[in-house]
Amino acid sequence: MKIEELNERHIPFSSLRYSTEAFIDYAIPECSPKYNYALVGPGVSQNAKQPVCLREPHGFQVGGVSIPHGRVNPPHLHFSCEVFICAKGQWRIQWGFNPAVRHVDIGERDIVSVPTWIYRGFTNTGVDDGFLFTALGRDHTGGILWGPATLEAAAAHGVYLTEDYRIVDTRRGDALQAGEQLLRPMAPEEIAALRDWTEDEMSRRLVRARDLQFGTRSLLDTLLPGGGAQLAPVVGLGISEDRHAVPPVAKSHGVSLEWLRLPPGAGVSRHLLSEKQVMTVYGGAVELVVHAQDGLVRYRLQGSPEQGWDTYAMPGGLWRELRNVASQEAWVLLMTAGDHRKRIQWDDSVLKRAQEQGWALDADGCVAERHFVERAQR
Repeated sequence: MKIEELNERHIPFSSLRYSTEAFIDYAIPECSPKYNYALVGPGVSQNAKQPVCLREPHGFQVGGVSIPHGRVNPPHLHFSCEVFICAKGQWRIQWGFNPAVRHVDIGERDIVSVPTWIYRGFTNTGVDDGFLFTALGRDHTGGILWGPATLEAAAAHGVYLTEDYRIVDTRRGDALQAGEQLLRPMAPEEIAALRDWTEDEMSRRLVRARDLQFGTRSLLDTLLPGGGAQLAPVVGLGISEDRHAVPPVAKSHGVSLEWLRLPPGAGVSRHLLSEKQVMTVYGGAVELVVHAQDGLVRYRLQGSPEQGWDTYAMPGGLWRELRNVASQEAWVLLMTAGDHRKRIQWDDSVLKRAQEQGWALDADGCVAERHFVERAQR
């Protein structure tokens, strides 16, 4: 790719545009205003005018949402994974109502993966400008189903949803077209037949920032001068080269999530992945260097509750480097396409430096002492 093409993949938080009418619940007072963002892929928005930063398929999609304190996103059902990443504030993630509504509370940098085929919603229990990022599985999510009470509440305010998921706002003069039918919600017996996830079961899909397990040998260059990056797995098999790394949430999502932690001055040396990868900086400042067809291009990605959180959608097959260029620790969330374990291709100079320092990758692609690996191959 050329630099001009790569620039389109840089998504500063300040560049984000939202829709307040992405879903039918905009008509319900306790749900509005809700600011919906689509960073990578259109997500499950039911508004054709939803702004989308990057439409290119990645195998997964990345979005964001903000609502004022006390506002609610009402129950709805997904057919592919939905992962909530708390960037700012306090949020209550709710699920069920067959028979009871349950919940977990999350704070900054906590991540929770909600199973498919259950109703879920959320409430902002913190500051007005709280923010959630979301990861959705697959390029085609299958859309969503709203709970019966949500459709009824919207209809009470003159807003309806058709079987083709067209929003009809009679307050603006919209009307059903010939042959159109209103969306039929799940019947009570169909809802009752859905799996009932307990709070204990959901707690195993919640990964709190305070419980993260960062590896001391996360990458081949972690122990090398200029390295120092550490990875903590969250969802699925990512890029970690630490043989002890175990993701807390192992269920297939179509995407893996890992926290990358960089002390001041630390970095990840020149490498590439064949898979597409979306990185969002949640704390500090990171310089991303990408080797384009027509030269090097550098991006400064920053993240903070005050300034927002910058994102870059990294294409597969390109060399890249990362470096913490701030005086505080940097945190980056890596979302990498696929359920398989991703294998890094390191630049030859990195392999040589590792060899000189006594490190190598074993046959399984994990960091190991070089003398053990070489002795076994004699």
